[in-house]
Order: sequence, then C-alpha cells, then structure tokens
Amino acid sequence: MNARLARHAATAALAATALATLSACGDPDAPAAGADEATVVGVVIKKDQALHDLLPAKIKEAGKVRVATDVPYPPFEMYVKEGETELTGLDYDLGQALGAKLGVVFAFAPQKFDGIVPAIQAGKFDAAMSAITDNKDRQKVVDFVDYSQSGSGVLVVDGNPGKITTLDDLCGKKVAVQAATHQLDLLKKHQDACGKAGKGKIDIQTFPKDSDAQLALRSGKVVAQVLTKPAAGWVAKTADAGKAFDLVEDPAASGGYDATPNGIAISKQQPELTDAIQKALQSLMDDGTLLKIYNKYGVGSILVKEATKNASVD
Repeated sequence: MNARLARHAATAALAATALATLSACGDPDAPAAGADEATVVGVVIKKDQALHDLLPAKIKEAGKVRVATDVPYPPFEMYVKEGETELTGLDYDLGQALGAKLGVVFAFAPQKFDGIVPAIQAGKFDAAMSAITDNKDRQKVVDFVDYSQSGSGVLVVDGNPGKITTLDDLCGKKVAVQAATHQLDLLKKHQDACGKAGKGKIDIQTFPKDSDAQLALRSGKVVAQVLTKPAAGWVAKTADAGKAFDLVEDPAASGGYDATPNGIAISKQQPELTDAIQKALQSLMDDGTLLKIYNKYGVGSILVKEATKNASVD
C-alpha cells in the first residue's frame, strides 16, 4: 500500500479525534513574528542562538519556516475541530518545539499529500512535516531529517486477554485487518512462519475500514487488529479514554513490523536549513522533549534516538 493510500485509509478511521493545540494554521506567506520561546507538552523551550545562527539568511529575515502538511492524518496532523483550521498533532507540536528552539515560527499550511514534494521543489514551501516516508526516490528531490521509524502494529482489547506479544501469537487465531493494505500483505506473508512453527494459519478477517475492524475487535469476533503502529497507538490512547484497547509492544520491532523511516522533508536548495533542523531535532531528543510529544499521542516507541539525514537505503 503506497503512502497516499495508507494516509487516507488511516484518516477514514481516525479523523474525528483531536486534542488541544497551541495556535492555528494559516497562510505560509503571511508575515510572522519571532518566536523566542514556547511551551509544548508542558516544556518551556527557549531559542538557541547558536542554532538560530545556522539558519539561511532568508529564513532568519522572514522569521519563519513555511511548512506543508496533509490534514488530517491522526495522530500526526489533525484539526482541533472539524470545519475549522486550528491544527494539532504530533508533527504540529514538534514543529512548534523546533520553531522555538530555532527562534522562528514553523508556519503550517495544508497541502494535498501527493502535491507536497512538488510544492517544495517549486519554492512554495521550505519544508514538510506530514509523516512522510523517507525513501530513495524522494531523496532525489528533497532531503530528509528523520525522526521516527514506523511500520505495522497490533491492537488488542484492553488487558490483552489473548496474551498477544508478537506476530507469532496471531497464528491460529482470528485477526482483523483493513482490505487492500500493507498490513494485509504482512499477515499473508507471515502464514509461512506460522506453518514452520507448527501452528495453524492466521484466520485473516478483512474489513473495508479500520473502524470496522475495531468494531469486530470490540465485539470479540477477533483477538487482534493489525494496522499502522502510529494509528494503533493513537486508538489505544484515545478510544474510550484509553480503556478500550491496548497496543502490543514487541521489543524486537519497536517501530512496528516492516518499519521504515519517517522524516521532515526539506528543500535541497536550503542545506543550511536541513543542518539547523537536524541539530535542533537532536537537541529535543537529547533533553527528552521529543519523547514527551510522542507519548502524548501514544506512539513513544516509534521515536528514534538519533536525528539522521536521508536514512532510508530503499
């Protein structure tokens, strides 16, 4: 399943959920006031002058980084209220933290996902924060600063009565998954491993939407649901105030199964911006702020320890 289809599949199930945020999105070309500090997830983040000095001259002059994002895609980007423009989400909170650290505003503006990279190439945006998979094809036209590894996750009912801890524990059991997704392919590929282990095959139950699969899980028709790990973490965090589901954490696949790097996409015309963002992101990792942001959205396990550049080798 490609990134665009995965994005809209997850959105269909999760778009109604949102949290409070700091400020609204708007015109990326509108004037911006400077940002010397901000409070994100209860952490006061102050401008680091040395990092600010690394920014390109035009970014410092404008006082902002123009950021494209495709909304909604929970838990990375969401609207606080349907029909309004105020944003929230992991990427948005991270943008506010990076902006405060660099002493500029990260000005988010909605952009359809398949138009994000072309818009950066055209100079409409400086960067994009939209849970974008870092891959070799995209690296040809933009640079990435990578901040997470995300793949497929396993959702179970609260308390995990089936004692599911790995994909192997799904062998011989009924498992829900959305049709025509990478997660369905993952389950099909795992059937051989079930056979070699002397266990029965996974009884795969497909559904048109993730929300339909979750209804089957709630009702006990299946023991687990496989979906993207960030989506699974968000559902576990928010459904019935966190009392409906649990996210299975397999230590051997902390970012999820078949995890790939996600990154902030940045114009190749602004290498100084890439360098500044990479160093600011690493600072937020080192002081624990980034983990607090991830934990707010139930996906702390997909965070990486190092802010790498163009990490994907595929």
